This record gives sequence, structure tokens and C-alpha cells, in this order.
Amino acid sequence: MLGLSTRQLLRLDTPDKIPSLKTEGGHRRYRLSDIKARMGLSEDAQTENLPVAVYCRVSSHDQKQKGDLDRQKARLLEHCVRKKYPVEQVFDEVGSGMNDSRSKLHQLMRFVFERKISRVIIEHKDRLSRFNYNIFKVFFESYGVEIECVENKLPKSFEDELVDDMLTLMASFSAKIYGKRGAENRKKRKEKHE
Repeated sequence: MLGLSTRQLLRLDTPDKIPSLKTEGGHRRYRLSDIKARMGLSEDAQTENLPVAVYCRVSSHDQKQKGDLDRQKARLLEHCVRKKYPVEQVFDEVGSGMNDSRSKLHQLMRFVFERKISRVIIEHKDRLSRFNYNIFKVFFESYGVEIECVENKLPKSFEDELVDDMLTLMASFSAKIYGKRGAENRKKRKEKHE
């Protein structure tokens, strides 16, 4: 939650900074209230009063044009209103769930890293990432940010999006192979001319 190493935490283990409690076995334990105080969060601040971020994603521009992205955003904002979450930021983008170079995803991660939000609201975990969702979860939780999935069931068009993502992956992989082959051919031609 503090982003500190064990060594840094040991240096701060004083009554006026972050005091620890020692177990019978000699292990250190820290109070959540002391951690929150160090982060500048008041103990009586309720989770629902902390700002949240909403993250929406569709795989294709066709889905965006059909209004899928807007409907997804509306459902998530409606959820936030029902839960009385103050929304700090709404991130919406078009891109494959397998692409880790999504600009809005990077902005969201900066919000997490800078501790500007307490939770991320998504429709389903595949909106954040098709693969390695648990890596995002562990990263966010290490900064005290919870991921809240509104829906447990996949959307009806999940199969269509998965096919689109697979085709995108194959196209990307093919482009890399052809690019590498083209670079090798250019190198051979250059050596031949020399």
C-alpha cells in the first residue's frame, strides 16, 4: 500500500512514524490505521466517499459506432450513482484486450500509481485485459485500489470480440514475421550489392 521495501519499512518502524506490533514469533504487524495515516487518509473516511475511476473498452470502431461503448459507459456510471461513488475520471477507448499499449489504460495505471482513486469500476474483467487480469489486480491492490466488476457474466458478443482479438493477434504476429523476413531480405540484397 505504501510502495515500500521491507528495508524501508524497518527504518520507519518507530512510534512517531509507522509503529509495528510484534507477534510471539517475532513477526512485525502494522495497523491499517497507521498505514492510512502515513498515506494521508483519515481513518473515518468511508470507502464510498473516496473517488473512483470508470474504465470502458470495446474491441472495434464498429462496436463504438453501434453505441456499445456509450451503453457500457452509461451502465457503469449508473452503477456508480447507485453505490454513491464519486467518479474522478472516466476512461473509454477502442482497442484489443490483448494490446498492452492502450493509452487510456496507461492513464488509468498512472491514476492508480499516484493514488488518485480508491477503486476501478469495470463491466467485466475482460474489459481491462483479455489475459493476465490477475497481474493488474495485484498491481492495483498494491496501491490500495480495488477492481470492481459490475457483471459476472460475459456480454453476449463475447465470442465475436474474442474472434476479433484472435484475428488482431494473428495479424500482429504475421506482420512481425513478414517484417523480420523483409529486413533479412534487404540485408542480403545490400550484402550482395557490396
